[in-house]
Amino acid sequence: MDGATAEAVRGAVDRRESLSGLDGFAGEIDGRLVRDVLGRYPLFSEADDPTTWGFDPNDLANPDPMPAGHARDASGDTELWTLPEPDLYEDGERAVATVREAIVDSVDAVAGSPPIGFSGGVDSSILAARLDGPLYVGGFEGSHDIAAARSAAAALGRPLRVVEFSHADIERGIPEIVAATGRTNPMDIQIALPLYLVAEAAAADGHDRLALGQGADELFGGYAKIANAPGDHRVEAGTVRGAARETVRTLPQQLERDVLALRAAGVDPVVPLLADRVVKAALRLPGEWLVDGGERKVALRRAADFLPAKLHSRDKKAVQYGSLLAREFDRLARQAGFKKRMDDHLGQYVESLRPE
Repeated sequence: MDGATAEAVRGAVDRRESLSGLDGFAGEIDGRLVRDVLGRYPLFSEADDPTTWGFDPNDLANPDPMPAGHARDASGDTELWTLPEPDLYEDGERAVATVREAIVDSVDAVAGSPPIGFSGGVDSSILAARLDGPLYVGGFEGSHDIAAARSAAAALGRPLRVVEFSHADIERGIPEIVAATGRTNPMDIQIALPLYLVAEAAAADGHDRLALGQGADELFGGYAKIANAPGDHRVEAGTVRGAARETVRTLPQQLERDVLALRAAGVDPVVPLLADRVVKAALRLPGEWLVDGGERKVALRRAADFLPAKLHSRDKKAVQYGSLLAREFDRLARQAGFKKRMDDHLGQYVESLRPE
């Protein structure tokens, strides 16, 4: 069992408790496979034989991803847990206080001093303010993420390790990400590759874990598609809160990709903002405590009052854009002869570098 003891998982199964305080798990128990409701740990079985399984798809001939919140055995998949729908907070001060307590307790509970993937945004700054591990940022020279991380690290009085990317990193990294995750979608590659390269640097420095602020944008309303609901074509929901819940349900696929990429680089992710207690607090937030006018992640920013004031309002760009990796990825594709006028020119570029 990955992430928890078999006894603890058995209790969550028996109670059908989706957020039981275990903060994620995946593996076999009592003759069937189980994966937690947010899919915080990847799990696969052979497509035609669920008794043959593993945490790495490369260990299987024909891996079939295990859906989050389900059990799997010879009879098929059975849903055990769904995302809860708790009553919403009616008092704003109570909402912020509960979120603050949840994030502080979850971050402070992280054992040791893992390095932190640091973009300079509010999510990673919460980790950096409370954990002692070294800060790592990755990107191309002149990228937004490197500039923001330098500014935020200075505000926190922390040293910063800058991992500068190169075109060679992209060219060698694409087949490595494809091999690790089994994915060839260019967007998946562009998101996973910056994480992979930073994790590689941390592993080379002797670390076997990397703390990340993953989950905060989904849980607390950090995406434009949540703020723009119901007018954004990327979500079906008719409200900000509905769009946030819809986005939370995309986490299992995202986390599968990211965990596999990080493990291939030599580290395991540490994601305290995806702890059950944080998820419980976030799911109770009404829409106005997710997005208020032009401000996103309202409750999280208010809760992070232990940060320097200049960091409360910090926004961040998606990692593939903030690091400039997406721009340079496209540049390399065009230099290799895959022009924008071609159908799926980035996908064709990925295929050209795919391992035999």
